[in-house]
Amino acid sequence: MASFVDRVVLHVSGGTGGHGCVSVKREKFKPLGGPDGGNGGNGGDVILRVSAQTTTLLDYHHAPHRHATNGGPGMGDWRGGKNGETLILPVPDGTVVKTKDGEVLADLVGEGTEYIAAAGGQGGLGNASLSSQKRRAPGFALLGIEGESSDIVLELKSIADIALVGFPSAGKSSLIAAMSAARPKIADYPFTTLIPNLGVVQAGDVRFTIADVPGLIEGASEGKGLGHNFLRHVERCAALVHVLDCGTLESDRDPLSDLAIIEAELEKYAVDMSYAGVDGEVVPLNERPKLVVLNKVDLPDGKDMAEFVRPDLEARGYRVFEVSATSHEGLRQLGFAMAEIVQAARNAVQAAPPTVAPPVLRPRAVNESGFKIRREEKNLEPLFRVLGEKPVRWVKQTDFTNEEAIGYLADRLAKLGVETELFKVGAKPGDTVVIGEDDGVVFDWEPTMMAGAELLATPRGTDIRVADIGDRPTRSQKRDEQIERREAKAAARAELEAERKAGIWTESVSGRRAQAVKESHLDSGDDD
Repeated sequence: MASFVDRVVLHVSGGTGGHGCVSVKREKFKPLGGPDGGNGGNGGDVILRVSAQTTTLLDYHHAPHRHATNGGPGMGDWRGGKNGETLILPVPDGTVVKTKDGEVLADLVGEGTEYIAAAGGQGGLGNASLSSQKRRAPGFALLGIEGESSDIVLELKSIADIALVGFPSAGKSSLIAAMSAARPKIADYPFTTLIPNLGVVQAGDVRFTIADVPGLIEGASEGKGLGHNFLRHVERCAALVHVLDCGTLESDRDPLSDLAIIEAELEKYAVDMSYAGVDGEVVPLNERPKLVVLNKVDLPDGKDMAEFVRPDLEARGYRVFEVSATSHEGLRQLGFAMAEIVQAARNAVQAAPPTVAPPVLRPRAVNESGFKIRREEKNLEPLFRVLGEKPVRWVKQTDFTNEEAIGYLADRLAKLGVETELFKVGAKPGDTVVIGEDDGVVFDWEPTMMAGAELLATPRGTDIRVADIGDRPTRSQKRDEQIERREAKAAARAELEAERKAGIWTESVSGRRAQAVKESHLDSGDDD
């Protein structure tokens, strides 16, 4: 028998965008025809799509790592790279997508419903797309960006209108087999049912689905038995049907105590917000409409037990039905009672359509820069971290082995206002600046770089500003040079003092200078 898996952790990643191409058009009698490098293709997305042909998450349990194809690199002659193919992952109807922390990302209900689990990366621009009136022949291209990657949790919650709950071997699977065309496994030992079974029931003009949840026992809400793993399949149901075993042979069990235990477990179970009603609220399991089924009345002891406990149950406000899955006694009345509850729930949904909040358009503020700078400290030295969607993306697109590409990045950051903002927050030349979070690019800030690389007459692929930066001493180098000069001066003073004490010379420097001037005048007088 195929295994049933209703919860998996899926590792998804979108495809990486292709790099742009650096190319120059070359023809006969036209050695430099201009840039013709094409753009890189975008990476493929990873999409979850509801499919009626998929009923379990077993495939993702065995192969949890899924990656979309990468985009192709750009080529010369203005040829763009091929876009990565979208990876479609079919999931069962009723799949809930969550983060590892339990945050609900999507509730996939209905054939064809989709959710982008990981978006593909953007392809890089080729040098043909980067050319302008001032930058005629760029010697660089932008790199492709890696696709999104995340770890998501898929939980399957059955789409059913009625849920049958009860102790193991209470006869839930037998009821589904008797009321519908479903043929679940039925045996006379506990925990025969290991997976939720679904069956479609027709009662008059109403057709609805009933689900058989594996047997609950005391402590199921705390993880005992199988019920805790499958209680999530009850969350979407409009009503619950308690199936009580009136023919049990266990001396310490009776229908009333079984009902009390199951009600207590349903009350302890916390329903999450993955399936809310039209009003945005989730009704707890113990507050939903209930029916009580006294099963196995075809047995002599079962009939007597049903007649004994029925008055007590009706006094508590329950609608009670005496049925037999074997002889089909009472099943017709039970089916119409279920259809009545289901129809009432459907009418309530139609009468109160979900309210759609009007879209709120928030235009970008005039003074909004699109980035922010956070001042930090590392090793007792100031550190300035630049955060923002644009700066981080630009850094990922930059080829740091190409000087012209680095200069282009500097121009983009200066135009965005990063350098001006660094001055405002107190950054000084030589301070450490990081663009991005922990894995960001680190560099020593030098605010003397002038913008406008397209005005600099340098060979393609080079930038004299970057070359100048490479020749400039760093902050630590300047500090070391200052210490060396200070030590050299101290050593010179010590040497002169030692010579004076040794009697090598006694007169001052100014006295020797005056004597030299006097001797020069005497020499000039002799010549006259």
